[in-house]
Amino acid sequence: MSSAPQNPLVHALDKLTATLQSFLTDTVTLQAGQPLLSSTCAFRWRRKKGLLNQATLEAVPNPLLLDFDALQNIERQQKLIEDNTHQFVLGLPANNVLMTGARGTGKSSLVRACLAKFKDQGLRLIEVEKQHLEDLPDIVSLVRDLPYKFVVFCDDLSFDDGEHAYKGLKTVLDGSIMGPSANVLVYATSNRKHLISERMKDNLETSLNEFGEIHPGDTTEEKVSLSERFGLHLHFYSFTQPEYLRAVHHWLAHYGVTTGDNDQATQQLAIRWATQKGSRSGRVAMQFARDLAGKTLLQQHLSSEQN
Repeated sequence: MSSAPQNPLVHALDKLTATLQSFLTDTVTLQAGQPLLSSTCAFRWRRKKGLLNQATLEAVPNPLLLDFDALQNIERQQKLIEDNTHQFVLGLPANNVLMTGARGTGKSSLVRACLAKFKDQGLRLIEVEKQHLEDLPDIVSLVRDLPYKFVVFCDDLSFDDGEHAYKGLKTVLDGSIMGPSANVLVYATSNRKHLISERMKDNLETSLNEFGEIHPGDTTEEKVSLSERFGLHLHFYSFTQPEYLRAVHHWLAHYGVTTGDNDQATQQLAIRWATQKGSRSGRVAMQFARDLAGKTLLQQHLSSEQN
């Protein structure tokens, strides 16, 4: 028996739905702009909302760069990542890098310092937000044949239950059937040593009901193993009080403030500032120095106006 002829309206709607799905899920426009790469060292990966779901490398016109000399109390981590990046730009074997630990201790700043030092040797930075990590294989394919070295920078990574964007990250770290790209490395930072959240129930080897996973140990192993896919793992610790005060004096000098006879009082103010912030770090030291420098320079300005 032959089937009844399809309603023309239904057929048209099915065709339109298929076309829309193609635009929304399969069509991704990638733009590299190779001439721009010679004059710009930093880019963001951006997805433009709309029907075409367009993705592009967006140039950062004035990236925030730092010198290694500006970073305090992380000399060991600095040496390791600087050497790794130097190897990379020279075309020598180098590792993907994961930096974990206390907040504000210089993890992201080290990446900016690497870019500042090696951008003239062909290093380029692509910042990718966590929600776009599934695009990493596309990004690697986009820049694979370009004559530059690219660090894909993923800042403040962590994944909760139900988030699967890390699978794109795993593909790039391990290499797909195409193999890893010789001109791309991933540098990531996180406050967590293990990037994916773990719960006590993940340690259960058996399920208590019919809805549980048959092999929960495999899931636990997958979560723990993500951080192990980075060849170089650097951990950062909160500053001791002497380290913190040393960073404070560095940043005060940077802003042109000399404490002189008031050094003891300045230290007490810096310690109180850190106590209120709940941590001692390079970031907290810089914020205190910026605050004190602003107030000091304001007083000097007001005094000069009165005179």
